Amino acid sequence: MYKDIDAGLIDQQCVGRTVHIAGWVHRRRDHGKLIFIDLRDRSGLVQVVFDPEISEPAFKIAEDLRSEFVITIAGTVNARPQGTINLNMATGTVEIAVSSIRILNRSKTPPFYINEEVDIDENMRLKYRYLDFRRERMRNNLILRHKVTDYIHKFLDDSGFLEVETPILTKSTPEGARDYLVPARLYPGQFFALPQSPQQMKQLLMVGGIERYYQIARCFRDEDSRSDRQPEFTQLDIEMSFIDESDILKLMHTLLAELVKKVVPGRKFNEDFPVFSYHEAMNTYGSDKPDLRFDVKLYDIVDLVKDSAFGVFRNSLADGKSIKAICVPGIGHYNKSQLDNLQEMARSLGAAGVMTVGFDEKADMDNLTLEQIRSVAAKHMGVPEITSIAKRLGAKAGDLILIIADCWEKACEVLGDMRRRICLSLNKYDSNELKFCFITNFPLFKWDEENKRWDSMHHPFTAPTEADEYRLYDEQLVGTTMSRAYDIACNGYEIGGGSIRIHNADMQRHIFHILKHSDSDIEDRFGHLLEAFSYGAPPHGGVALGLDRLVMILAGENSIRDVIPFPKNQNAQDLLFSAPSIVEDKQLKELHIDITKDKKEQS
Repeated sequence: MYKDIDAGLIDQQCVGRTVHIAGWVHRRRDHGKLIFIDLRDRSGLVQVVFDPEISEPAFKIAEDLRSEFVITIAGTVNARPQGTINLNMATGTVEIAVSSIRILNRSKTPPFYINEEVDIDENMRLKYRYLDFRRERMRNNLILRHKVTDYIHKFLDDSGFLEVETPILTKSTPEGARDYLVPARLYPGQFFALPQSPQQMKQLLMVGGIERYYQIARCFRDEDSRSDRQPEFTQLDIEMSFIDESDILKLMHTLLAELVKKVVPGRKFNEDFPVFSYHEAMNTYGSDKPDLRFDVKLYDIVDLVKDSAFGVFRNSLADGKSIKAICVPGIGHYNKSQLDNLQEMARSLGAAGVMTVGFDEKADMDNLTLEQIRSVAAKHMGVPEITSIAKRLGAKAGDLILIIADCWEKACEVLGDMRRRICLSLNKYDSNELKFCFITNFPLFKWDEENKRWDSMHHPFTAPTEADEYRLYDEQLVGTTMSRAYDIACNGYEIGGGSIRIHNADMQRHIFHILKHSDSDIEDRFGHLLEAFSYGAPPHGGVALGLDRLVMILAGENSIRDVIPFPKNQNAQDLLFSAPSIVEDKQLKELHIDITKDKKEQS
């Protein structure tokens, strides 16, 4: 017998019992007459003691033990003597007196410490991911991921949804990112694509009368990696028939609220998820995924500076630009170097610069003087103008105001990004808090300046609002059409998004025309969907929740790579399996693929 109980489950109720446990040597301490081992399995740690007076053979074997050896032991559970209890271990009140031991496998010295939570180079962790799994942090993240998916299955099963699998090999269609292509051996020159999402398939399930579908779906997008993106990722995919936006938002609110309560009960969260329009979120927080943990908002100050003598304001207003401001609490004492860093931050985000107005920590905000204001523009603006801005923003002594003059969207985006970066760097938030919100009423299209055409803000299957349908047929109004799309945000991340879909073939075809798809292209790429709509498609809509991002936030991690079992690194490489890699010429020949000589040499 290898084991009859998990190490982490041994407690006072086991005292006097003979147990068998198996696992890895976590730590070894040789006290001469006694040898102590912390034995680790998935459930946790327990201390085992080798005493030659109990078993001389077991003691001799223990002298040879090293970290990460795999062992199985038998022994008697004893209460630890007073003074040796370890309250930092769940099993810290007991220990096992070993009567027999077998070494099941020996281990080389690992390339990094497994028994210490220290910073390790990420590429090293990914190369030896199987060792990284043994560390408590990664083990807990995988357990949390399991609990999240287990809860989702139970919740949606109880809510009348059917779990339906969709294919991995499918057709290449434009959905916002590059496809991963798979050559079809039996059809030279033709390719399957890995799905960016099961978008069309879940809509076809609605046409087929399934009505309530879900899937923990694998998705693939050939795009640059970021901390919250991966070439291969997982999403909770949901689609429903005969519903509107309120039905989807209600479902997701209930799912997420109950998930937090049951899976991470120690986390604080806002029970009522506020709903913001896209314009309201951008105008107030500078982001369509606002971090509501920060009580810092954007304010429009055009009316306060419309008669300003300050040239920057005067010229910006003449060009029709917006002037937005935020007040960051308690950092008005920034030195010149720090203020220069803020300027550089603003420029790196695309602004020409940022104007800063700081206030002395002892400033009388009701009776400001020039000496209490720290700003190169103070003399040009004047105290009354600065006082009016400070009152609108609720500035207090010691605060710092940041002002951006630019087009509305750019001013909002830059200040929103600076808002989040500064507040995160100053720890101006509760790290244990989750702040959810919904964003609705997105524009249906966004203008692609490079290609001089409209792109979908969400995706081309998103329905316009009923009130705006007429705008689709007026070239002057197309860009002002609003959509029935919605996003879910939490702590500054977009964790989900969806929309009510187009279910009318004529409207869907017209949207494709607006996006500059030719008739032949429409028929080739979407003909199956349009034909399906001609057989009586119900009104339907859905949502996709980024499972990796959600688990990352719940785990308190900063990268989804820390909650994905086998992720790619920042360069989209799999370091464990050394992928992507060169394949044999024979395989390429079978697939009718020829790689030019210079490309091979580069590889």
